[in-house]
Amino acid sequence: GSPEETELSITLTLRMLMHGKEIGSIIGKKGETVKRIREQSSARITISEGSCPERITTITGSTDAVFRAVSMIAFKLEEDLGAGSDGAAVGRAPVTLRLVIPASQCGSLIGKAGAKIREIRESTGAQVQVAGDLLPNSTERAVTVSGVPDTIIQCVRQICAVILESPPKGATIPYHPGLSLGTILLSANQGFSMQGQYSGVSPAEVTKLQQLSGHTLPFASLGHAPSMVPGLDTSSQSSSQEFLVPNDLIGCVIGRHGSKISEIRQMSGAHIKIGNQTEGSSERHVTITGSPVSIALAQYLITA
Repeated sequence: GSPEETELSITLTLRMLMHGKEIGSIIGKKGETVKRIREQSSARITISEGSCPERITTITGSTDAVFRAVSMIAFKLEEDLGAGSDGAAVGRAPVTLRLVIPASQCGSLIGKAGAKIREIRESTGAQVQVAGDLLPNSTERAVTVSGVPDTIIQCVRQICAVILESPPKGATIPYHPGLSLGTILLSANQGFSMQGQYSGVSPAEVTKLQQLSGHTLPFASLGHAPSMVPGLDTSSQSSSQEFLVPNDLIGCVIGRHGSKISEIRQMSGAHIKIGNQTEGSSERHVTITGSPVSIALAQYLITA
């Protein structure tokens, strides 16, 4: 193996976040487009299941195969979505790709005082933005790249070069779009059995949730009545549940400026009180008050 050969055999995986319209464009009628991209690029391309408006497209293969696929995707999006509303192409409307990248690699991408990302912007002419916040329930960030297809492709190449040089540190919790209250409620029946999709929430955990909530059907009963979701079942008696969270993890539950905890409060509809740190204890008391369903949901979200 000469150095060039090993260079080519590197396997690269790139994850992109796409909206329904973009997904439709990439899949094509009866899946013809994605089939053609797979064949011509020889990359593996998978699109996450689920009916949520956002899906993840995963492209895996040799670096060359991945870039070919990205390039075909960029041109396809330009062709389908770049035209003006009246169907006439208005110049070349920029194409936007949203890459999903482990936060631990985003530092290298930004570089000291933003030097690396500036260099990428200047040398490719593409717009590149690294999101400040993590994607929900994950340790990944969105990196948005926009421009005409040629500049985007150059930009993605440079981003990949950085990522390949600095592997992620620690465990990455991948982003799954749509793992939110609505999904948990509306797809509880099927959702939890689809382990691949929901970063492994096992049926056993659902059963545990059901026991915690004191209902045998905490979500399933809501599965066919989306109209009930906003009110959940406020009718059922309110109760309280204590819950211990290790000190070193309480920060992720609270989130930046309390953003995470307020999101959990909103999604679950439960009241959540975090006790003060007690001397010599390595855990904090969290008190959750609400209907059995909202308590179960709050516990699920905190654990997640």
